[in-house]
Amino acid sequence: MARNEEVSSLNIIGGGTSIIGNIVSQGDVRVDGALEGNLTSQSKIVIGPTGKIAGEVKCRDCEVSGAVKGKLKVENLLMLKSTATVEGEIRTLKLAIEPDATFTGTCSMSTSEPAYEGSYVDGQ
Repeated sequence: MARNEEVSSLNIIGGGTSIIGNIVSQGDVRVDGALEGNLTSQSKIVIGPTGKIAGEVKCRDCEVSGAVKGKLKVENLLMLKSTATVEGEIRTLKLAIEPDATFTGTCSMSTSEPAYEGSYVDGQ
C-alpha cells in the first residue's frame, strides 16, 4: 500500500498567527503571520507582505514580500519584492531584487552548499 510519491502540499501560516519554534516541511510554505524560529522546506517558501520571520530560512526557492531578520539560505532563486525588508545574511544561487526592497547585511552567491542538506526529520 505504501508508495513513494512526491509530496505536493501547501502549508500556510495565516495572518494573525504567531509561532515560536522550528518548522520543517517537504512542501511549499506561505507565511502571512509571524514566526520566531527556523523554517526549512525542500520546496518554495513565500513570505507575504504581512509575514515576519526572525530566524533561519532554508529552501529551494524563496519569494519575500514581508520581513526577515536572520539567515536566508536558498538553493536556487531568491526574489525580494518591492515591499521586502531583509536584515541578515543571504546565501543563494540567483538573486532578484525589485526597486524599493530593503536589504541590509551580507550576500554570498554560490552553488557550493545545498541550502537544506541534512535538515530533515527521519533522514529524508
